[in-house]
Order: sequence, then C-alpha cells, then structure tokens
Amino acid sequence: MDSKKFFFLLLFSASIFAQSQMDKISAKLAYSLENVSANDKVLVWIFFTDKGKSSQALFKKPELLVSKKSLERRAKVLNGNLVDETDLPVNDNYITEIKKLGIKVKHKTKWLNGISAYADAKQIEKLLLLPFVKKVDLVAKFKRSKEESKPLTQNDFNKLNKPQGPNTLNYGASFTQLNQINVPAVHDLGYTGENVTICVLDAGFNRLSHEVFSSMKIIAAWDFVNNDGNVGDEGDMGSGSHGTGTLSVIGGFKEGQLIGPAFNANYILAKTENTDSETPVEEDNWIAAVEWADSIGVDVTSTSLAYLTFDPPFSSYTWQDMDGNTAKITIGADLAVKKGIVVVNSASNDGFNPDHNTLNAPADGDSVIAVGAVNSSGKRASFSSVGNTVDGRTKPDVMAMGLGVYTASPSSNTLYQTSSGTSFSCPLAAGVAALILSKHPNYTPMQVRDAMRNTASNASSPDREMGWGILNALDAINYNITSTEQQETLPSTFELMQNYPNPFNPSTIISWQIPNESFVSLKIYNVLGKEVANLINEVQPAGEHKIIFNANDFLLSSGVYFYQLRAGSSVKTKKMILNK
Repeated sequence: MDSKKFFFLLLFSASIFAQSQMDKISAKLAYSLENVSANDKVLVWIFFTDKGKSSQALFKKPELLVSKKSLERRAKVLNGNLVDETDLPVNDNYITEIKKLGIKVKHKTKWLNGISAYADAKQIEKLLLLPFVKKVDLVAKFKRSKEESKPLTQNDFNKLNKPQGPNTLNYGASFTQLNQINVPAVHDLGYTGENVTICVLDAGFNRLSHEVFSSMKIIAAWDFVNNDGNVGDEGDMGSGSHGTGTLSVIGGFKEGQLIGPAFNANYILAKTENTDSETPVEEDNWIAAVEWADSIGVDVTSTSLAYLTFDPPFSSYTWQDMDGNTAKITIGADLAVKKGIVVVNSASNDGFNPDHNTLNAPADGDSVIAVGAVNSSGKRASFSSVGNTVDGRTKPDVMAMGLGVYTASPSSNTLYQTSSGTSFSCPLAAGVAALILSKHPNYTPMQVRDAMRNTASNASSPDREMGWGILNALDAINYNITSTEQQETLPSTFELMQNYPNPFNPSTIISWQIPNESFVSLKIYNVLGKEVANLINEVQPAGEHKIIFNANDFLLSSGVYFYQLRAGSSVKTKKMILNK
C-alpha cells in the first residue's frame, strides 16, 4: 500500500471514533506522511495531556528538579513558587506505553510536556488512539544559512586594527570587533563575565585544545546529537569547526591575539547540530539542550544557529510563521526567558527583502535578543536578516560586527582566521549580556535586553534593518534600570518579608526591599543567638531583592531559626522553621 492510500485509510479509520483522532495530528505531519512511504521513520513530537499525579509531590522539593543556582536565577523573575508544571518530569508511564509500540524515543522535553521519537505511519496511527497523547507534530529539520571562514594572510592581519590607548589588555587583532561595541572600556573597569554562566549551543567544538581556550572555565559539556559527553568530532556525526569559532569569539583569551568579551565566565557547551546530513539541525536537540543548561543554572545562552527551511519532502516554516508563537524552538526559547535566562540568538543570514522579514526562529521570539551583523565601519552587512515579525515587533534587537570577525582556527592550536555571518555577531552580543550581569547580577532578562537596546546607536529610532543599533557595552553596564522605567515602582520603605514556604525543607525564599542603595547584611541565627549562616554582605541598589536559603548547605538540623537583615542603620528580624 503506498503512503497516500495508507494516510487516507488513517483518516477514514479515525472518523469512526466519537472524538476524531485526527484532531491530534498537525498539518505539517499529515503532509509529510503523504510524501513518504508507510514504513519510513519520521521524527515527531509526541505531546502529552498531563504530567501525572505522582509528580506533583516534587513541587515541595524544587531542589530535586533544578539546581540551587537555577532557583536563585529564577528568583529574579518569579514571585512565590520558583518551579511550576513545566519543571515536572515527563510521565515515565506514558513513555513506557509508547515504547511498547516499537517507537524509539530520542529526547524528553519537560517544558513542552512530551518527547521526540522516530515513528512510521502505522505507529503514528496507534499513537493517535492513546488517551494521554494530546498532539503529534513534526520535529523541524533545518538548513543553516551559508557562512564564510578563511585563513588570515599577513596582509589581512595588517589591515586589522591594533590596540590603541591605555587599555588593560592587549587584544591583538580582536580589538576591532570589541572596540566597536566598547568592550575594552568595560574590561578596564574589571568586569569580564565573572560569576556568570553561559551556554554556547552550536555544531560542536572540535578544537578545545586551541591556545585561546587554555584558561576557559568549562563546567559541563554534552552532545545532544550523539547523546554522549564528546562535543568534538572524534568519529561522531557532525563537525565542530563552527562552534570552535563562535566559542572563541565570546570567551577566548590569548593576549596579543584574541580576547572575548566574557572570558572570565563559566561555560556550558552543547552540541546540537549534525552537520553530516542534508537536514543538519533538529529543534528537539536545541530544546533538550536549553532545558539541561537551565537545570545546571545557566544565566545566558548564545546560539549561532537560526532555523527556518525544512528539507523536502517536509513542509517548511515560512516568513509568515515568524510571529513568536509558531516554531517549537521559539516557544522553548521564550520559556527559557520566563525562567530567568537571557537568550541571545543570531538573526540569520538571509539578507534584505523589501516585502517581508527574513528572520529565522527563534530570533522571532518576543523575549529573545536577536542579533544582526555590521562590518567594521558600522554598516549593516548585506547578508544580515531583517524584520519585522509578522505581529509587528521590531527585529533585530541589536547589532555587532559579523563581517571579518577574528576567530580561532579549527585547523591548529595556534592559528586564527576571519569568519563572517550573524553567527559571529551573536557571541559578541551574548558576551555583552554577560558583562551586564557581572555588574548587575539581579537584572532580569528583560532588564538586560533593555540595557542593551536602549544604549545602542539607533535607540532613538529602531528599524527593521538595524534594530536598536550597534551595542555600546560601557553604556549598557551603566544603564540604571531604576532611574528610568522602574522609577515609579521603587519601594518607599525598608521591609523584610516572611520567608516562603514556612515551615520549609530544605529550601526557602527570603525577600526584602530597600528604598535606597545600602550596604546589606543578611544572617541566620539559631535559638541561642549563635550565627549559623552569613548569606549577604554587599552593597545593593534600591528595589526588591530575594535569595534562596538552603539549610543543607549549612548542615542545619530541624528547629526554629531567625533571619536578620541590616540595610544601613535599619534592622529587622523574623522567625522561620526548618522541618526535616
């Protein structure tokens, strides 16, 4: 039986049920089933109706769902509960039932409540009959826009600007790309990405032995294409040359050669692209990687991959789908921002179209910082994608150098090259986001975005070609949120709130507000008045603040404790109960 006849039989059989099972299948998947043989495996999303009742108990122990660092980051943007239904694990019983159908599971996604899996038409027909299956859709497979890298000749090297003036560091040939966005001035102030965790998502990283990475702090790495810890090549599917370049741009450090804006940050590396195939990028890899990075405690993601066109016979996303709500990868990116992650993505390399946008997902996300490319003179690169989104939002957000960017070469531990594409403007912008968080760790993703946009070169008249314009890192780190759009919401009094939850085990949230910038001290005492934990000792800006206190970090036993906050000359104390 050919695939079309089989598919129409599927349609007919579904019609005998009281509730049509065809409501569960997407138009894209239906189209693809018509154009492949009945036995061909298709990579699909399988979304579930719920998480199951047994998982609800995990709400009481959020530290079992994500790391303490992730919870602390979320506390900046979430009031009350720091975890929700999207953080609960996918129901294993549902996955077991699906495996019984002979379906091979690829990735789980707790945020979207489903799995990606390989299934043929007959298996999909059976899936539609399962009561816990809400929807079956096609996993997007995309082509990345062509980009260019080339070895440096001595003449090329001589044309690149060299450091000028009394900068603390010697940037070598990378001075041009950093000086354009005023990064050296920020480094001179001592902000270099410290205490910020960045996840770089790319096609792998095949030259981590390069001298530019010798001091990089890599805290985690995973290959979501081959499902192992090797993010290089070494016989795996895909080439990591592209990732070597983008990683060097954001966080490399070799004085006199190449320095990234956030060279002192902690790094998480995620391999999400299989460059061996005709359809190299699959959106489920990216979503799985971001969920993993969130659980570790990532602050900023940098993705130099943008996704739009499916390979035949699959139907494609089009410019009409760039509305911030259609592509699964865009939905995942916006969810990441809601959980406190700054998501930075290249706008793509599809150039200018006078009639519509040329964006690729997830750059269309309303919370995603989409980065376009300019040359060393500040003119928009002809390949840089333009907005606006279909729902009328201005894109791109910001611009950085993406033509002739100085990067590490994947061919040698000591060679360098120039690379072009929004892939290389993106890590420059993500590095600026990290610099902002180095100075303002309490800034939310939207505040980081506003600091970047509102201090850029075109902030007074943003448009669809340049967005808010070329970044200015120095002005961005000095951008005072509280002096602008949040002025009216500043607290007028000093307050210490009751911890939540209370009683707690082992974590609780302590919140406070201060009307003026003050030196703040927060300490925990037992019933005998002995100090058992010193949580805060720093100058904090006026506004609302919070911290997650985990009693296990201080080896505390059950009992009554007191937390005391000092801000300037003001002091307040409240009682809390640890109930293990």
